[in-house]
This record gives sequence, C-alpha cells and structure tokens, in this order.
Amino acid sequence: MRIQAITRLKSLPFSVTTPTAQAKPIRLPEPSRNFDFNPCPAIPVRAGLLTAACCLSLLLCSGSLTWGGDWPQVLGADRNGIAGPDEQLARHWPREGPPEAWSRPVGSGQAGVAIAGNRVFLFHRERNHEILEALDLETGETIFQDSSPTTFLPRFGTANGPLCVPTVSQGRVITFGAQGLLTCLNALTGQRIWQRDTQRDFRADGGDYGAGSCPLVIDQHVIVNIGGRNGAGIVGFDLNTGATLWKSTSEPASYSAPVPVNIEDQQLAIMLTRYKCLMLDPKSGTTLFEFPFGRRGPSRIGASPLILKDRLFVTASDGVGAMYAEFDLFGTRPLWAGERPIAAQTCTPIHQDGFLYVINGRDDVPPADLLCVELASLHSPLRMDEAPPVRATGNATAVKWIEHDFGPGTLLMADRLILAQKTDGELLMFSPKPERYQRLARCRPLKGPVKALPAFSNGFYILRNDETLKCLRIGRGL
Repeated sequence: MRIQAITRLKSLPFSVTTPTAQAKPIRLPEPSRNFDFNPCPAIPVRAGLLTAACCLSLLLCSGSLTWGGDWPQVLGADRNGIAGPDEQLARHWPREGPPEAWSRPVGSGQAGVAIAGNRVFLFHRERNHEILEALDLETGETIFQDSSPTTFLPRFGTANGPLCVPTVSQGRVITFGAQGLLTCLNALTGQRIWQRDTQRDFRADGGDYGAGSCPLVIDQHVIVNIGGRNGAGIVGFDLNTGATLWKSTSEPASYSAPVPVNIEDQQLAIMLTRYKCLMLDPKSGTTLFEFPFGRRGPSRIGASPLILKDRLFVTASDGVGAMYAEFDLFGTRPLWAGERPIAAQTCTPIHQDGFLYVINGRDDVPPADLLCVELASLHSPLRMDEAPPVRATGNATAVKWIEHDFGPGTLLMADRLILAQKTDGELLMFSPKPERYQRLARCRPLKGPVKALPAFSNGFYILRNDETLKCLRIGRGL
C-alpha cells in the first residue's frame, strides 16, 4: 500500500539523499587550529581559532558549507544528531569527568545552544524577557545580546522559558520564543533584522508548553510549524525581510523539528505536525505527501524525523509508536509500523551501520530504556497491493540489546561514539555496537533536570539546566 502524494512533481529518475549541510554558517580553507589566514584584514586574527568577528564575517558573505564541527541548529548541521567528521573524542575521561572550559549562570528554558565558528548562541529567559546571547566558545563571555519582553506561562508545569534551539544560517540567527515571537538577527553584530509575532499574526496556539518546533532555513525560506488558524499551520517567511511567503495546512504544531531532504537538487522539508507527517516544497508550501502520525488527547511529539537515503523513520510515544517507510516525491510506502520495539517521545534515534540507538519511552513516566534495534529486521517485503504490518507488536529479533531503566535523555554521535545526556544530569559515552552495550565513560557534570539538547563543536560539549550553562572539553587533545 502506498500513501499517495497530494501533488505530483515532474517525473524523473532520482535518488534521495540527505544534504551535507543545510545550515550555512562558516567555511574555512583546510580546517585547522593552526593556520595563518585573514579574510578580514581590519580584524586581528589570533593563533588557533579565528576570532568570532572574523569567522562571522565569512558567514555573512559566504553561502558555503559548515566549517569543521559547527553545531548551527537543533541536532547539528544535518539535524540528525551526528557531529562533523573532523571531530575526535577523548576515549577516556578523568575520574572527576572531562575538564571544564567554563560555566556561567543561565536563565530558564529548555532550548539548547547553537554553535557557529567561535560563537555560542544561547536563548533563555531572565525575568520577563527572552534573551538571545552570543558567547565566546572558549571563554563563555558575552559578545552581544538581544531581548524581547514575554508574559508566557505554560498550561502545565512551571517551565516558562524558550524551547527552541536557535538556527544559524547565512549570517543570520533565528529564534522562536515560547510565546511565538520569531526573531531574526545579524549573527555578527546582533542587530535585529526583523521580528514577527506569530500568535498575533496567525492566531497561533502556543500549545501546552509553548511554541517548540525549531525553525528550518532552506535557501531564502524560513519554515515554521506555528500551528496557526485559517490555513497557517505551517508558514514560510522570507529570510531577509520576514515577509510571509506562503501559508500551508491547518495542522497544529508539534515539538518536533523539521528536517531538510535533497531529491535531485530539489530542497524539500519533512516534518511532524501534531497529527501528521508531511513533506513540502519550501518555495511554495505545497504539500507533496502526508500520512497520519499522532493522536488526539495528551501527547507530545518531540523526536525529529530521521532521513536514511530513501527511507524515513518517525517515532512518538503516547500510543503513537513508530513508522519505517520508503519515500519519494510521490508518496510513501510503509515497511513497518508499531509501538514495539520503539516508541520514543523526544529522543531522535541515532543511526549507525543499519542500527538505531535510541532512548525509548517517555520523559516523565518510566521506564525509559536504551535500545539497539536492527532496521533490516523491521523490514517486511511487501507487494504494492499489500497492507503494511501496522501495529505490529513483536520484532523481538530486531532488538539486539537493551539497557533497562536507563533513564530519559538524548543522544548525539561524534567520532563513531555516542554521548548520552540523561535528564538526571549524568553524561555517558558508549560505543555503538550491535553485539552489546559497551560503556566507555560516565560523569555527572550538572544536577538534573537537564532537558535541553546538548551541542558539540570543535571538541567542546555544552549542556545546561535551569541554573547553569557549562562547557566541557571532551575533544581529543583539548
């Protein structure tokens, strides 16, 4: 059974590939910590990394690829939780944990940081203002900040800070506040370029915990699942002016971040809304395919879609489960769907050599188990006229190993190792091997709860709770 596309594009033989980098912060010739290169003669260059100003000058005038290990948006450069290929991790940590580069107080919020060049972009709330700060990666010192007033209160709980990781692209840094305030700044100077109040302009519902779907930039389009009314579930904005380019669907917003996909040089976006998974054209907002994914009632979809060439994997908890499917411009063909073995609420799985590594379950209700699942064992060959095995509950052979009661958290991968940041503040490093769980190191750099996504760039690992932002040196040789 194929879930047909809503709109057909030109028919071409093609392959589906994930982009090498959708965010476009900085590109340096021959990334190295020791070189003599000065693209901005008026700005001094110190030994080691370029100064933040010089790096971001390149960002402003270049549309090239990400430099080294930048982490310029949610889940890294390709939004899949995997760091750049140049990163190298220390295989062992001291008994007290990796050395601390710096730490500083931080306001409320569950938004992780973005890193571009030598700048860290922190989005948090202090008193009645949401603040975007640019920090020096090596020292944590503030370079600039921009603030906007907020009166946000969640429907449930007390977490009143922003949820969305900033998006850095093409010399801009974009934030999406808990109250729906979408802001674009110059990433070099901090000058505000434009701002949109999406709740006012599109009658967007802030959801139970505030706006939480991170903006995606593709070319000159900023795509946001704002959950507005009258056909403004998803809105495309002009990167340079903030003008509304298009409105699409009436889908409520989720807490999942959209991801880019490249099909024969056509840049497209795949996203999970509150009730659907869909692919759309960022230039026009045209929906190319969609299928139901979600449920009414109390549920929170937080994991991002995972693109594996011409395969798609999506997951959620609260009775939704997961789906593994083939896809192209014209629709999807489900290969497997069910609640077992994977039904992850917020942890986006890490893919390595045909296996998924994921913290399964909810963030607020135990158990939360760490799993290794073989994708091929979820695949059941189907004819086009056969229905997929939706709601399959077995797949015991797909689970290669399980760490019971591991605890909720998130995963990222660098240098073919996985870093597991648990909500209770514990940080673990393990080797992604299907034979067995092999833990290499562990420490507890912060007390919990740690719900913000961590970031990793050029050997620096940055995490936060509601009190402290901390930078650790976990790269080899740092």
